[in-house]
This record gives sequence, C-alpha cells and structure tokens, in this order.
Amino acid sequence: MSDTLYIVVPCYNEEAVLPETARRLREKLEQLMGEGKISPKSRVLLVNDGSRDGTWSIIQGLHQDCPLFSGVDLSRNRGHQNALLAGLMTAKDRADMVISMDADLQDDINAVDAMVDKFHEGCDIVYGVRSSRARDSFFKRTTAEGFYRIVNFLGAETVFNHADYRLMSRRVLEGLAQFREVNLFLRGIVPLIGYNVGYVAYERGERFAGESKYPLKKMLSFALEGITSLSTKPIRYITLLGFLVFLVSLLMLIYSIVRWAHGVTVIGWASVICSVWAIGGLILLSLGVIGEYIGKIYLETKARPRFLIREVLEARDETAL
Repeated sequence: MSDTLYIVVPCYNEEAVLPETARRLREKLEQLMGEGKISPKSRVLLVNDGSRDGTWSIIQGLHQDCPLFSGVDLSRNRGHQNALLAGLMTAKDRADMVISMDADLQDDINAVDAMVDKFHEGCDIVYGVRSSRARDSFFKRTTAEGFYRIVNFLGAETVFNHADYRLMSRRVLEGLAQFREVNLFLRGIVPLIGYNVGYVAYERGERFAGESKYPLKKMLSFALEGITSLSTKPIRYITLLGFLVFLVSLLMLIYSIVRWAHGVTVIGWASVICSVWAIGGLILLSLGVIGEYIGKIYLETKARPRFLIREVLEARDETAL
C-alpha cells in the first residue's frame, strides 16, 4: 500500500507557535506510524514564507534535531497561497498523500487520522470542514459565511466552511501542477480537479499564539481574488445591469413624452442630478470591475514565477522510530 504522508505547513512569522505545532505534529506522525497507517518515510514539510522573525531558524533546528521535519525557505514573502503551493509542489514527488494545514493550531490535528482513513478508502481529496462556528463572534461568523455564499454565487466553486485544511493524493497534485495561473485561489482551484472526494468535520479551535494573518481587509482582498480568478460572472452582471438601466431610461423617455402630451412640462432638477450621479457611479463601478480582470490578464501574460525557493532542507533517510 502506498502510504507516505507529507504534512505541508506554510509559516509566516510563526516563531511563537511553531515549537508547539512541531511537537504536536511529531506526536501525530509517530502515532500513525505506530498504527501502521502511514510509512516511516512520512514527513512534516514547513515552508518559510519570507518571515521576518526567527521562524526559519526554528525550522532549521527542527530539521537537525528530528528526521521527521524538512523545510523550504522561499526567497521572499509570496503570500499564503503561493507558500502553500510551493510546499505542495515540493512534496508532490515525495509523497503518496499530502495534507495542508496552517501553523496556528486552529485546525484540529486529530482530524488527520480520519483524512488518512478516507484516503485508504479511495478518496483522492479529503476536505476538512468546520462543524460549527459557535466560538466565532457574530461579526466574524456573519462575514465568513457571507464570504462563501458570495464567492459561490459569483461563480467560484468552493466547499462551504472549508479553508486550506485538506488531503490530496499524488495524482491530484499532478493535476494541480497543470494549473499555471499566477493569481492563485486554491480553495476554488482544487474542486476543479475532480476525482473521488471525501469530507471530515472538525471543531476549529482558538489560535495557540501569535496574531491572525487574515484581518478583514485581507479577507476582502482574498474574496476579490477568488471571484475574479475563477469566474466572469461579475462582468455578465454588469452587462445585465447596463441593459436594465437602458430599459429604465426608455421607460422614463416614454413617461416624459406622455407627461408632455398632457401638458405637464415641469423639469425636475433633483431627478436629473440623481440620474447623473447614479449613471456616473455605475460607469465607474463597471470600469473598476473590468479593470480587475484586465489587471489579472496583465499579470498572467507576464508569466512570472509564483515563488522562488532559496533553500530546501531535504528529508533524511533515518526514521524517528
């Protein structure tokens, strides 16, 4: 049975939480190896996304102290999605299955067992899905659930209440490698790959230490990235809106002619001003949406590398057992 597991963890300024994350991941791998569910060649791959603190030094120390840890150091900060992709592509030819998760310990590490079981049952992709958002504030819960609904409504196919905690088989990673776009939104790209899919529900915990890397402003930017990277529906909606505005203008023209025929010729200053502002706003909004797509076309045509790797700490042959 092919059962080499790599756990890919993107890290950006995670020195406060990384030692504890590494301890728990090591215990989980050792447990799964002891149960015979995964190969002794399984590893934790920590990806340093241009951290400004001592994250890379901690990764180097973990690699020296324990053969279960390997690392990738990116040349500079490239963002969470690119760092995650760098880890996935590095692990692609080394593993039979890869689990991606964040370093903040909010994802339940014990869900790894169920993901591995699903893989052995024949699933190529296993999504970790939050069972509830009871711990979130009302604002956080409302905006997060609204994010998934809006993104899906506008054409980006995502899994509700799923972030980047998932298992992927080697053939899924090989399929992912064929997606060459620079503007990455993995939550929408992975469902496009297909194959057999499974789901594991888990309770998301509090961040162990450090600060969230996704404040509201970044979440909004992330949502915009996902929508414009995976769907042209916003442009279609603009076309529909333009048609509706044109239809309203025809109705207003007919209404004005009828009023004129009845001798009513009072010109409304307020209605003219409101119309000018409304049409002007719609034009600017339309130009902005179209500009987002043109900007993405501009970046895609440059075909710049999505990440550059400074150093790879290769997995050693000896086992931890």
